[in-house]
Amino acid sequence: MLGFARVGRFVARTLTFPVRSVKKLLGIVALVLFQLPVYAHSGFSSYWNMPRGVTSISHAIYHIHMVALWAGVVICVFVFSWMLFIFIRYRRSKGAVPSGVSEHLGVEIVWTIIPFVLLVVMAIPATRILFEIHDEAKPAMTIKVTGYQWKWSYEYLDQGVRFYSQIATPQAEINNQRVPSPNFLLEVDHPLVLPVGQKIRLLITSNDVIHDWWVPDLGVKQDAIPGYVNETWTKIDKVGTYRGECAELCGTYHGFMPIVVKAVSPAEFQQWLAKQKVVGGGKVGKSSKPSAPLSENALLTLGKKIYEKDCAVCHQTNGKGLPPTFPALKGSPIATGPVGPHLAIVIKGKKGTAMQAFSEQLQPQELAAVVTYQRHAWGNEAINKAKGHALVVHASDVTAAEG
Repeated sequence: MLGFARVGRFVARTLTFPVRSVKKLLGIVALVLFQLPVYAHSGFSSYWNMPRGVTSISHAIYHIHMVALWAGVVICVFVFSWMLFIFIRYRRSKGAVPSGVSEHLGVEIVWTIIPFVLLVVMAIPATRILFEIHDEAKPAMTIKVTGYQWKWSYEYLDQGVRFYSQIATPQAEINNQRVPSPNFLLEVDHPLVLPVGQKIRLLITSNDVIHDWWVPDLGVKQDAIPGYVNETWTKIDKVGTYRGECAELCGTYHGFMPIVVKAVSPAEFQQWLAKQKVVGGGKVGKSSKPSAPLSENALLTLGKKIYEKDCAVCHQTNGKGLPPTFPALKGSPIATGPVGPHLAIVIKGKKGTAMQAFSEQLQPQELAAVVTYQRHAWGNEAINKAKGHALVVHASDVTAAEG
């Protein structure tokens, strides 16, 4: 930054007085060019520029990006330096007289051919990278990625493990009631865990609207389209945590759909995989063990936590929703009516609306807790008591309703 300040002061002083030689102008250009590489490798660059990433694809994309960037910088510096020289050297105050020439065939041919050649030169490595991006042959494993409003599901097709991943940023931070964390809106409850050094094929689709699975450090950006499966792959070189987000405007809470990829060693991945199979029974994260009944207070505590994580995005923390798309739960016929229809809509969802089926996303105990919380919160408890409707739901009720 200080270097550019010095350049600015030098240019200002120079342009204040008549320029008497080309050498002085070339000195300005040389000073600017000398500062650019230093500036490009500063912390500012790492924030604003494309990341180099941790895969061979991201490295290739970064390389071609930088080649194009520096080619553009050189061209811009040359063109604008030449223009600046002309403006100063042949200004009216020095008695310059226009020649009257309005066109030159040779110049027009040159400035048409040069950009064409540059585009062809850049197209060759770009096409090679595109072919490499679409070469999904011989993967070590295949993972199906499905976008929902506003979360992701990951299914390890060969390992029999599936789970949902959604934003884990606390509502207090989202509502500006607390200082945001360093990874504000870029943290999830369940990251996608991948082994390093192995080729992973990703099958990307959507359950509702068009989403886009984008992780810059992996060099992956692929549309998730309902009814269509896009394929891509990644092979991570370095252990670490890499963050991304949905890059397609997918609705009201598009900005609350982060992606977190945790790259671990192959041995650690196998340990994680074994744990997932034990906990989830190999199917959609569902526990194969029956849950012990919880007290009413315990259900309310758990239910509030689940509601803020899974439901508050649409129905709001105050239960008033955003009608008509996201109806209110406060005083609603569902939350203050018979418990059967309430359980049914939470478990099975409602077709043609944004209300998803949570049977595959939550454990019976969690489903029972969130329904219990909804039937107590925002004054619904008094209404349910007056009507004689059930207030507390247990995991056994959810299991019976699921059939």
